[in-house]
Amino acid sequence: MNRDDVIRLLGKSWDEFGRLVAGSLHSDIELLEQVNASLIANSGKQLRPMLLLLIAGALGEANSDTSRYAAAVEMLHNATLMHDDVADRSSTRRGQPTLCALMGPSAAVLVGDFWLSKAMAHVVDSKHRDGAIKLFSNTLSQLAEGEMLQLQKAEWADTTEEDYLRIIYCKTASLFETACRVGALSVDADQRLCEAAGHYGRALGMAFQIRDDIFDYTEGSEIGKPVGLDLKEHKITLPLLGALRGYSDQGAIRAMVRDITSHPEYCTQLRDFVISNGGIEYATSRLEFFVSKAIEELDAFAPTAHKDMLNAIAKYNAIRTK
Repeated sequence: MNRDDVIRLLGKSWDEFGRLVAGSLHSDIELLEQVNASLIANSGKQLRPMLLLLIAGALGEANSDTSRYAAAVEMLHNATLMHDDVADRSSTRRGQPTLCALMGPSAAVLVGDFWLSKAMAHVVDSKHRDGAIKLFSNTLSQLAEGEMLQLQKAEWADTTEEDYLRIIYCKTASLFETACRVGALSVDADQRLCEAAGHYGRALGMAFQIRDDIFDYTEGSEIGKPVGLDLKEHKITLPLLGALRGYSDQGAIRAMVRDITSHPEYCTQLRDFVISNGGIEYATSRLEFFVSKAIEELDAFAPTAHKDMLNAIAKYNAIRTK
């Protein structure tokens, strides 16, 4: 899958999305203007608005609400990343220093709040605002709950697979789901298609996060995150949970995760444990399960170039390196 091919397919709707993001972030505060320009220039994959616009194109014709929601999704996503970087004390993201590292946590929170407020302005000003507000509000709640559950579980290193799936749904897949649902909503798709779009987004979001978590144990990814970062933050993710399945002394492994700050050498030992006990293979099998679920949901869609691209994105997620 080539990102440029997706952008060409989206055409004017992609251009309008970009104009709305840049235009709504203008400020007469010079420092804020400079920070916003830098953040836009390092905007990452922009996968969520891309999915939203593809869903709208597959189910109807993109319109002003579609563009507004695409802008809102991207701005909300970046706002939560700024807040996450403060919570996680992250120094890099996408291979670049975080705003938190460059300007401190206060600036990161304030700029994140600015982006979030501008995102919600797009939703409030839309024709389909009643349904969209409910979806965005629910997602914001899920994002907060997921972050708190992850912090709680990191303290004791007692994450179960059920906990993990809830965390990645809240922190990642919930926004994928909302992006796809509001894309369908914006073109007045019927309830059956809105549900299929949401289920596609949810499954794709789960697969997307599992793939990122596999990268934490493998060399050669291009996501801009150091190998072993999750472990250093006491996060137990699916590769480790997979390696723990059937292992007799889970308590000792979990104790190593809890003590990894005092014993950084545990990071290499835990990575070796995951690789030698089938953790990568288990996580990959779950990744493929969610990819298959996402593709299955597209059966409800009529044949279009947009549907084909949504299918290609789901398949690409199983093999991507960034």
